[in-house]
Amino acid sequence: MAGIVVRPRARIFHGHDWVFNTEVLKVFGDPEPGAVISLKDGRDRMLGSAIFNPRSQIVARRFSRRREKLDLEFFIRRIRQAHEVRRQWTQDRDPGRLVWSESDGLPGLIVDRYSGNLVIQTLTVAMDQRKDLIVQALETLFSPTSIIERNDATVRRAEGMELTTGVLRGEVPQRLNMSIAGMDFELELLSGQKTGFYLDQIDNYQEVALLAAGKRVLDCFANQGAFAIACAKQGAESVTAVEISESLAAGIETNARLNQVSLTVHPKNVFDFLTEQVAKQENYDLIILDPPSFTRSRETLDSARRGYKEIHLRAIQLLAPQGLLATFSCSHHMSQSALSDIVVDASVDAKRHVRRVKSLSQPLDHPILPHLPETEYLKGFIFQLL
Repeated sequence: MAGIVVRPRARIFHGHDWVFNTEVLKVFGDPEPGAVISLKDGRDRMLGSAIFNPRSQIVARRFSRRREKLDLEFFIRRIRQAHEVRRQWTQDRDPGRLVWSESDGLPGLIVDRYSGNLVIQTLTVAMDQRKDLIVQALETLFSPTSIIERNDATVRRAEGMELTTGVLRGEVPQRLNMSIAGMDFELELLSGQKTGFYLDQIDNYQEVALLAAGKRVLDCFANQGAFAIACAKQGAESVTAVEISESLAAGIETNARLNQVSLTVHPKNVFDFLTEQVAKQENYDLIILDPPSFTRSRETLDSARRGYKEIHLRAIQLLAPQGLLATFSCSHHMSQSALSDIVVDASVDAKRHVRRVKSLSQPLDHPILPHLPETEYLKGFIFQLL
């Protein structure tokens, strides 16, 4: 088997499963992009099997500590194991995530389920090359109505792959109505955000909504309106949703009607909207900030910090006395402590103090590996204005 020799003191010797291009001492056997390779230390000791891509900063991603092939039997076994984890911890939630990349020993593979429809993303070259095997494994295990690929995630470009979307098996309904966290939504699996819905926030929708009764609520970056609708259903006095996309704003109104709740929807830039509201001296009792990732690399982290601080400053200025701020970041480059520090800095600039009420994270069908911190990408807090 071809492979690489890893430099001493590389992070893989401390439990991590990635090898970066700066950590490679030698490549042997002339492996092609997407090949399964062996990882070895300087004494020729086996560190495990990995997928290889010299075009990426992450040259190798270990998927096993022993010699292993990426064949049909492997995919059936690993996906079955991932499914058993979901049955144990999330009662086989539907919709929900069936496979979460490295967290399930399948680097770069995501599988989400929406009733009988499976949506996959192959975000590494190795998984993309073996898409047919993955589809066979999914058909064997679940007999789905359809299998869709949503390979329009920009992270594929870092692996040297093109963006694509399509139906791999079966027929997909143009619109799919589903009940999620006690709410009804009209989903478009071929064009909706991520794989059709923000499945990683399902638990947090209800967690935040439990605070909304009798309150004036502002939901920023509202996307499909889940936080806003959940708060309205819990008896909020009023709910305002802000989303820059005209089509998503229209979708929020559709979803509000499905749930028989009343919302005020503004198709506007959140930064501009918050600034206008501060100028008008408006107040809200509960503000939700769930922005898209402002950074996809460490190189743009400083710019992202400025964006995060700006929206938090304006939100804190808009909070009524004892008001609540629920805030999230979905970038693994933004640590939980970094997000907390940004809120503190924003509160100092606003000349106000906040107390942290609760920490929030991703659900159990998006499992976190503590030795691989990149698997913990969603972090959140609830703060109260003092």
